[in-house]
Amino acid sequence: MNKTIVAISTPLGSGAISIVRMSGNDALKIAHKFFAPLKKQKIVARKMHLGKFDLGNNFEKCMMVYFPSPNSYTGEDIVEFHLHGSTALTQLIQTKLIEAGAVLAEAGEFTKLAFLNGKLSLDEAEGIIDEINSESEAELRIALSSADGKLKKEIKEQQEILKNVLAEIEVGLDYPEETEFVDLKNSIIEKVSQVYEEIDKIISYSEQTKLIKSGVSVAIIGKTNVGKSSLLNALIGEEKAIVTDIEGTTRDIVEAKIDYNGVRFNFYDTAGIRDSIDAVEKIGIEKSKRMLDIANIVLIVLDASKKITKEEKDIIEKLKSPHIFVVNKSDKTRVLEKQKEEIEVSALANKNIDILKKKIFEKTIGDNINFNATTIANERQLEILKQAKIQIKEAMNLRDESIEILSLLIKKIWQTLGKITGETENEDIISLIFSRFCVGK
Repeated sequence: MNKTIVAISTPLGSGAISIVRMSGNDALKIAHKFFAPLKKQKIVARKMHLGKFDLGNNFEKCMMVYFPSPNSYTGEDIVEFHLHGSTALTQLIQTKLIEAGAVLAEAGEFTKLAFLNGKLSLDEAEGIIDEINSESEAELRIALSSADGKLKKEIKEQQEILKNVLAEIEVGLDYPEETEFVDLKNSIIEKVSQVYEEIDKIISYSEQTKLIKSGVSVAIIGKTNVGKSSLLNALIGEEKAIVTDIEGTTRDIVEAKIDYNGVRFNFYDTAGIRDSIDAVEKIGIEKSKRMLDIANIVLIVLDASKKITKEEKDIIEKLKSPHIFVVNKSDKTRVLEKQKEEIEVSALANKNIDILKKKIFEKTIGDNINFNATTIANERQLEILKQAKIQIKEAMNLRDESIEILSLLIKKIWQTLGKITGETENEDIISLIFSRFCVGK
């Protein structure tokens, strides 16, 4: 039995408009129990109708729109009510619709229906999740590309090549007396190699876009009192970190983020690295040292008015990530020796901060992101492609095996790629994917 689901599709809270939507065979029937157009006209599909929603003791003046099956987001009948943005009102209307026979939707159930009814492919649906969760322009651009079905098109092209290979194999097995199996194997390996190259290209581009998805991690490292906290404040344009002349003020990692050139940068102001007997400060210092290994880029902050110390030299020797020497307090007489690839700044005077931001961007992002290429920012999809790549590599090394074994492995590769488009994915995985959506989407 087809159920009619209902959910609030806009965030709860005060605002101009809230939307409550229903999807299912009884959506319009349930809507008619409460809503009547002001002009008493018949409800016309895909047209906004101004009317009154019967709340029992009084009415809510609102808009209603009806999208009939199959030309709707879910592929089922959909009704939306556009109300005044009140939490109490929105929840009351949802309750009324449930009492009339609708069922509260699960997280992501509207989009899951769209997938099951052929309105979206699985990669398009996951692109919508990423679109909703985007925190920067670059994240949004990648998500929009996925939501547009670009990945599905590319993967289906590769699946089509594999399907043709399987057809060649079937013909060869059906007419063995007319088949030169050595030539057939060479043809198969050549075509599978083409699929390998295309998948490898997508993986390569996608590894670059992972920085976009998670944001670029920038660790601000240095001794106590070199101006790390002042630098963080200057980079983000607000007083996030406490700044004092007292050594060891920062005892834990202070996090802040900015959007620069459409990319999210996550800055981490760390505890000053020094020998300390304070138990709390020592924990902070250990965290600082760990950041040296996990950050995408490290800003080594040095004091222009002082010579480099042994502690600072030890920090530099442990560096594994790309780094920039940030020579702070450039307004003072310089004593510090010249560093390789340094930028002189004055965090307090905001001097050269924009130059530093540009340098951070160049060393981490630069021209590496090709937004026109097919890319994946979704970890599940990326792991599937890596799995397919391993399977293809295995097939390419099976020249000495029988055609039947090659055929089995190629079918397996086709099925693995189908996990992205949803053609071979099982119900449990599909349910897990759509549970990541908010209720009402």
